[in-house]
Amino acid sequence: MKTARIFFLLSGMLLAGVACPLRAQQGPQTDGNEVEFWTSGGHGTNGVTQHTGVWTAGFRYGWVITAPHGPGFLRGRFEYAVDAVPVFVVFQPTNTAYGVAINPVGLIWDFDTHGRVVPYIEIGAGTLFTNTQVPAGTSRINFTSAGAVGLHYLAGKLTWTADVRFLHISNSGLQALNPGINTVQLRLGVGWFTHHHP
Repeated sequence: MKTARIFFLLSGMLLAGVACPLRAQQGPQTDGNEVEFWTSGGHGTNGVTQHTGVWTAGFRYGWVITAPHGPGFLRGRFEYAVDAVPVFVVFQPTNTAYGVAINPVGLIWDFDTHGRVVPYIEIGAGTLFTNTQVPAGTSRINFTSAGAVGLHYLAGKLTWTADVRFLHISNSGLQALNPGINTVQLRLGVGWFTHHHP
């Protein structure tokens, strides 16, 4: 219940901030922002955690920092993003862990295309807090790292997003036992890009 209240409070603050003098754009624009609400799900891929499932939901706020750079098909813009993850559920064979996460490091390369499809690549990292140990017998505090390949589909004022990501969860040595969890995830989102008036 407390997590839900925090989620709605942060959502309201975020939307209030976006309602400033901004206008919708077709895709990432230099000095613009990204707002996205997303959910993802996946399954463990390694060893003792291969029977572990993960479901998350959250929202992203991003800053498109640079003008397009790079040669040919690699040309793109650099974006920095932060994800708040008020829903982080780990389905373990022994129990189900509920948690929240903050991902303060999201490094994104939005490829510079002129159509409705904007591919991107991403790496990111964050911290996860759960009500029980993840994996069982280890720690309630873990760190996450992720890499993703995805695309934005520009549909008028809205942007639909899909990516495939590799998500790693581990306690980074906070406990002697640190098997880690590796998952492959599908993430789907909806949001919009905005740009400040000149």
